[in-house]
Amino acid sequence: MKKRIIVIGGGFAGLQLIKHLKKGLFDIVLIDRLNHHQFQPLFYQVATSQIEPTSISFPLRKIFQKRKDVTVRLAEVLSINPESNLITTTAGDFSFDYLVIASGCKTNFFGNEEIKKHSLSLKTTYEAINIRNVILENFENILNSDNQPDDSLFNIIVVGGGPTGVELSGAFAEIKRDILPKDFPGIDFSRLNIFLIEGGNHTLSTMSDMAKSTSEEYLKELGVILKTGVFVQNYNGEMLRLSNGEVFKSKNVIWAAGITGNIIKGLSNEVITGTNRIKVDRMNKVSGYKNIYAIGDIAYMETPKYPKGHPQVANVAINQGKNLARNFKALLCSEKQIEYEYKDLGSMATVGRNKAIVDLPFIRFNGYFAWYVWMFLHLMLILSVRNKLIIFINWAWNYFTKNSSLRLILKVDGKG
Repeated sequence: MKKRIIVIGGGFAGLQLIKHLKKGLFDIVLIDRLNHHQFQPLFYQVATSQIEPTSISFPLRKIFQKRKDVTVRLAEVLSINPESNLITTTAGDFSFDYLVIASGCKTNFFGNEEIKKHSLSLKTTYEAINIRNVILENFENILNSDNQPDDSLFNIIVVGGGPTGVELSGAFAEIKRDILPKDFPGIDFSRLNIFLIEGGNHTLSTMSDMAKSTSEEYLKELGVILKTGVFVQNYNGEMLRLSNGEVFKSKNVIWAAGITGNIIKGLSNEVITGTNRIKVDRMNKVSGYKNIYAIGDIAYMETPKYPKGHPQVANVAINQGKNLARNFKALLCSEKQIEYEYKDLGSMATVGRNKAIVDLPFIRFNGYFAWYVWMFLHLMLILSVRNKLIIFINWAWNYFTKNSSLRLILKVDGKG
């Protein structure tokens, strides 16, 4: 009888693991709260009306249509019972021989419930659509207002100067310049301010000095107002207060200031780090458990090269999934397992049209060519040929016309 592997999460890590497990070796069950895989690096383009959400969302059942050894279940995992080799979900209990946790991360609000309640976040397709809805609705409200609208509708504030925050604020600056004045000719867009707030001294703090300085230069060229070296103390839905005493009125605050792991109840507290990651060995096996593994953003692996754990990026998740697939086959054949070693291929970020930064181990460059490299590599990571074509056509259309046609406010039963 085939051993059963349960994989929790259909992100980069979970998908790569299943795709690289040889057909027929195991009985595989993939459990996810969503019925589709989400391409997170392009969420910001959905939020700013540059591409449609369907072009970066891939139905899990379609991906594994030809895999008779893979079962997909739509459910939320509530708890893990390691002693009984059982997981409890909203769809019932499932037994396993091996469990792989690839549940990823969520937005980290650092315990501030008021910020969590009132701000927007960008970790799912739904949240990207919601940001688009809120921003566009606010401009509709400005037009419909009998009185002079206050600054709260004209201030878009992005918190967090990592790749997501930089790309999002740059994209907002471009649609402010090229698109919104065409859609809303009755609005004075000179009043629209885009702020990027970063607690560190520079944006893109994990990248090179060239990337830091160039990204800040690009953002300023686009008119983004940078606030570095300050933290958000509170936000009540109307007023945002910074640690330096500054206060801004805004109904458009997007929180991109950090992530924390999606921890599932049942594992020992000893294996959970302070940032809600799960401690694993070099084979991604959870410390203290013989048949439970964790891969991707949720996994915390210390190595000589990375004594504080690997960066939480797609490349790590993809390659940990592939490596664990090899080790499962080795386990079945009683062969030696392979320790995971992360090879840093570099980092990239784009700020806008012809404005990107590429950090490779052997060379660093920016500008027009970097922008093309960024687009090409992201297209290659998109799962289907159809979606690659759709995104490429959207990008080409936007480039030549500076005017996409995707600014839809999508609601269900009149609710956002």
